Amino acid sequence: MNPPTATAAKAPAIAAQHAAPKSDIEIAQAARMRPIIDVAREKLGIAPENLEPYGHYKAKISLDYIKTLKDRPNGKLIMVSAVNPTPAGEGKTTTTVGLTDALNHIGKKAMLCIREPSLGPCFGVKGGAAGGGYAQVVPMEEINLHFTGDLHAIGAANNLLAALIDNHIYWGNALGIDPRRITWRRAVDMNERALRSIVSSLGGVANGFPREDGFDITVASEVMAIFCLATDVQDLKRRLANVVVSYTRDRKPVRAGDLKAHGAMTALLKDALAPNLVQTLEGTPAFIHGGPFANIAHGCNSVLATTTALKLADYVVTEAGFGADLGAEKFMDIKCRKTGIAPDCAVLVATIRALKMHGGVKKEDLKNENLKALEAGMANLARHIENVQKFGVVPIVSLNRFSADTEAEINLVEQKCKALGVEALMADHWALGGEGAANVARAVVKVAESGKSKLKYLYPDDMPLVEKIRTIAKEIYRAKDIEVDKSVRDQLAAFEAMGYGKFPICVAKTQYSFSTNPDAKGAPADHVIKVRDVRLSAGAEFVVAICGEIMTMPGLPRVPAADAIDVGADGRITGLF
Repeated sequence: MNPPTATAAKAPAIAAQHAAPKSDIEIAQAARMRPIIDVAREKLGIAPENLEPYGHYKAKISLDYIKTLKDRPNGKLIMVSAVNPTPAGEGKTTTTVGLTDALNHIGKKAMLCIREPSLGPCFGVKGGAAGGGYAQVVPMEEINLHFTGDLHAIGAANNLLAALIDNHIYWGNALGIDPRRITWRRAVDMNERALRSIVSSLGGVANGFPREDGFDITVASEVMAIFCLATDVQDLKRRLANVVVSYTRDRKPVRAGDLKAHGAMTALLKDALAPNLVQTLEGTPAFIHGGPFANIAHGCNSVLATTTALKLADYVVTEAGFGADLGAEKFMDIKCRKTGIAPDCAVLVATIRALKMHGGVKKEDLKNENLKALEAGMANLARHIENVQKFGVVPIVSLNRFSADTEAEINLVEQKCKALGVEALMADHWALGGEGAANVARAVVKVAESGKSKLKYLYPDDMPLVEKIRTIAKEIYRAKDIEVDKSVRDQLAAFEAMGYGKFPICVAKTQYSFSTNPDAKGAPADHVIKVRDVRLSAGAEFVVAICGEIMTMPGLPRVPAADAIDVGADGRITGLF
């Protein structure tokens, strides 16, 4: 959480009654929210009959209404990414929210598109995804907990398919599924290391055939990736049918469509597919929809939310997960490639604290001015700037202000960015809301309206899969090369023989470094990226390359956030942030 600066007294009207600094949840609980029907009608021109309210302050937008928008022109798309995350905090979601409020503050019609939080991080270590301070989306507790039930629907669809696989084997296995080659795993939306690897169907003949199995966290499920890339209900069903769940003994793929699972899965997801509308503390409309992690999936909110927002607003601000090496790369090489959308400007979020950590400073020493470490840590930000420019997109840098930042440190970052041809601006949206990021908003408008961003992908569709992985490793991670065992090469060759060679690559690796070593801060180069495994996501239409030690089911930390979460006698949730 970004501590407020001395200017916190200028906080936005919605929370102006709070003179003293408060926690994120206290700020959110004190907000005077407007009925979501009024926000939709007044800010977006959406009539009440095109909404499905979930209480007073959140609603889904009718899919039938979305179809009526297809002939409207698109607004400008702003993608927000960041440096590699550190324990010092960067505030990427907070900046995404604050920038959207700032665009409205300077007179533009803007809305926000971000991902739904997963319960695993909320009760684990990372926290939620609603922003912070006076740059939040509300109702914060509901968004960070069950929200509108989308993630539960995704988990149910995932587990229905798992149940149908085992049921098919139990009743004779007409498709010839090899139980040793079932690739589909179960899912639950909670960090739970004990479920990573299990043996299922124990207990005798009535319970089926025992086999090795396991769970992923729901946001790592291919159903989540499909949900976020589907353009409508029929596209969702088509993609679900194409999911490869297992192989026969002679290595032929078995798909969800072969099990007749896709129709029922679509039925579970049909209502969830409609984007969720909420508001920021300043009443800015926001879509929060879908939530794949960027270190194990493509890390973007739903295509349907983004494309709908582009029809409803002149500026749409959206977030790409984690650092730009993971989030921005996947945003452009997967989401943009699949939809034809393109960012008109990129915003890279950093803090002086985080840059000093990338320069070798320990967390407990971050309050001390350290220009030498800051200059060393600038290498991380510079790398991300160069990477974004490789896609033909013009970036600007938004520096999240902390009270310990010194003028000398701020000047150093601004000068270093200027030398790279990029504007860096301080932002104080945590304390001031949209007003605190007005300078960033003006810079974004200038870049977006210039038309200088011309998206180009990192690699062509017809490049061999292994070369796509090598291109990402060399161009984005600055690796010397990749290491790919024969078994992995054979698997990639098999994917190409099955007709999946034109799929883009979705790299699963640590978010903390350009390398596969999470402790290698700054801008490591000339390392080797080991590709440990590859997985086919035939429904999502990408190939996952698992690099280094990365898990699709996180564990809980020694002191999980759940320890502090409670409900008071007045029914209010405490400790969520």
